[in-house]
Amino acid sequence: MICTSIRKIRETDITIAEAYELLKGLEEPNPLQSRVLDYARKVAKVDPSKAAELVDKLIEKFGLERDRAVQIVNTMPESIEELRVFFVGLRGRLITTSQLNEILKLLDEYRVKDVES
Repeated sequence: MICTSIRKIRETDITIAEAYELLKGLEEPNPLQSRVLDYARKVAKVDPSKAAELVDKLIEKFGLERDRAVQIVNTMPESIEELRVFFVGLRGRLITTSQLNEILKLLDEYRVKDVES
């Protein structure tokens, strides 16, 4: 009997593309991991090797919280209206249309059609 012990070292939000990259490295994924891997491959909208970089740029350039930046990268909105949803209810903070356009421009630099099959 093989006993493996898993211990959580830290917890951090990651993008779907990063989850795909992690799961892709498994030699023998279990059925759930295989399903998640397939899902992530289909819905990731940014190159897995560039996802963390994009999240970091959103945080640094626009002062976004990590969880908000991750969700923006996961959905990769294509219009100001789609992007504005992520900023509803922010207290004490105003995101201008100009800033939203800058964010969209940055997202467009990283947008891909399909993650590797």
